[in-house]
Amino acid sequence: MTRSYLDHASTSPLRPEARDAMVAALDSVQGDPGRIHEEGMAARVALETAREQVAALLGARGREVVFTSGATEAIAAAVWGAAQRGRASGNHHVVTAVEHSAVRFAAERAGDVTVVPVDRNGRVAVEDVLGAIGPQTTSVHVQWGNHEVGTIQPVAEVVAGCRERGVLVHVDAAQAAGRVPIAFDRLGADLLSISGHKLGGPTGTGALLVRRGLRIPPLLVGGDQERARRAGLEPVAALVGLGAACRAVASTLIEESAAAARLTDRIRAGAALIPGVESYGDRDHRLPHLVCLGIDGIEPQGVLLGLDRAGIAAHSGSACSSESLEPSPVLEAMGVDAHRSLRLSVGWNTTHDDIDRLLASLGPTITRLRELATG
Repeated sequence: MTRSYLDHASTSPLRPEARDAMVAALDSVQGDPGRIHEEGMAARVALETAREQVAALLGARGREVVFTSGATEAIAAAVWGAAQRGRASGNHHVVTAVEHSAVRFAAERAGDVTVVPVDRNGRVAVEDVLGAIGPQTTSVHVQWGNHEVGTIQPVAEVVAGCRERGVLVHVDAAQAAGRVPIAFDRLGADLLSISGHKLGGPTGTGALLVRRGLRIPPLLVGGDQERARRAGLEPVAALVGLGAACRAVASTLIEESAAAARLTDRIRAGAALIPGVESYGDRDHRLPHLVCLGIDGIEPQGVLLGLDRAGIAAHSGSACSSESLEPSPVLEAMGVDAHRSLRLSVGWNTTHDDIDRLLASLGPTITRLRELATG
């Protein structure tokens, strides 16, 4: 049975351009990019080409791109580096209540944390973020777009306020990169983290953008790779794949974003016809590829399993469907039902046929589960 993959917010299938580039690199690139022999220099050229491709997608300079093993490492490096850089004046971090757990846990481990609340749509107020900054604040962390409900935060305004106050600001763009235009040079943020596999690159790749002129201590030490900003031999073939994915996205970003919005608009419209189902997140400020639905009275396990049997892969931020045994902290922060949610996310290979299958299956699945629940 042909399946419909609607979990791109978790991980997006590898783009053909990335796969082809990786296969070619595995056959041709053999050396350590830190060596001066012919094989090493060939690897260096491949690595720096990938770096420029990533930078081009994100509106950055190549020298600002530090390759990592993914967004989790990039976030940890940003938080730890900011904490170490500012520890002479204090070790206080400001995060929003809907940040990814990678940001929240890293900040809690690094020092004292102030959590800034959000509204029912999952959006933070700029004045609340800036009001949480104190004399000992070393960094502010704000996501570009939320990973569960898709709400876009007022990133530019937060960054501008932090720069005025002389406080480092890190933007988690793992969910936004490849979905909406990002111009790191114009944004003015100090640090920005992305994930490779969420935009159709290979797993195990990511990047931390570090503003030109900013120096933070590296998280990983032991070698001078990445201009002494991240130790460890770079996985050149994988990063070549990341670069190729970014190049592919850059050439079609506007079209892909518009197509994703049309698909998710169909999902919202169809879900609105089902009793007891509501869409979460901000309708005016949202990522184009993601929909989060609250389903009254039905545990998400049954919905996910019912959709899976119908050939549809989806996800829930609630406890039962993940490794965690806790309700969704994002939905809790928004003040909505944190136990019963369904997240549907589209990507580069999603078609209208996939949405047709979803809309034909979602209502009957929910109805059947409610009938079972009432005996």
